[in-house]
Amino acid sequence: MSTKIIIIVIGVFLILVAIIGNRKGKSEKGFLNSKLVTAFWIIGILMMIYGSYSSDLINYNTQMEQVSIGKKLKISGPVETVKVVSPMEKDSVDCRILTKGVYPEGHDKDIWVVIRPTDDRYYPQSDHTNTSYKRDGEWQVITRFGGDKGEAYDLIIYEADAAASTFFSTTIEKWKEVDDYPGLQLAEMPAGAKEVERLVIYTSKNCRGVF
Repeated sequence: MSTKIIIIVIGVFLILVAIIGNRKGKSEKGFLNSKLVTAFWIIGILMMIYGSYSSDLINYNTQMEQVSIGKKLKISGPVETVKVVSPMEKDSVDCRILTKGVYPEGHDKDIWVVIRPTDDRYYPQSDHTNTSYKRDGEWQVITRFGGDKGEAYDLIIYEADAAASTFFSTTIEKWKEVDDYPGLQLAEMPAGAKEVERLVIYTSKNCRGVF
């Protein structure tokens, strides 16, 4: 259970204590002092608000992150394979970008973006849909970087079957629950994920602690 969820649970508990403590007994007085009841109410509500606004229980990002787009590759002719359009090889990017690409007609696999920083671990990227968004021959996914300025990253594109997609999605949910993102070792990558392209890019800013 993450710290944010614990804060919400404690907030709910304090409000319940306040409700019970405010109930009057035979003496027509509450079980708890009125000042204590008021304090429990205020602290409980504030903890619930803080926990909710700083967690994924609400469907928007309180950090107000700005998405940028890297250099864009020009595509000519029919698309025959899954390919990255933006960013481009050796591009320098912001801490949070929109990775975009194309896929051929009839493509039925999920597309995943995975980054490999200098720690040699693999980090599947997702937004609220988890898999990359696909429509009309184009795909995209929000991609986040957390390293030093100028750090090199492998930006790896995978085609994934249903089992591999489920593994990536479940892994991300587990990381979110404990608010810890340790990455995957190469041996942990699912067999149903096939690498189709790999780029080397660099961070243009210091991104440590941004997310």
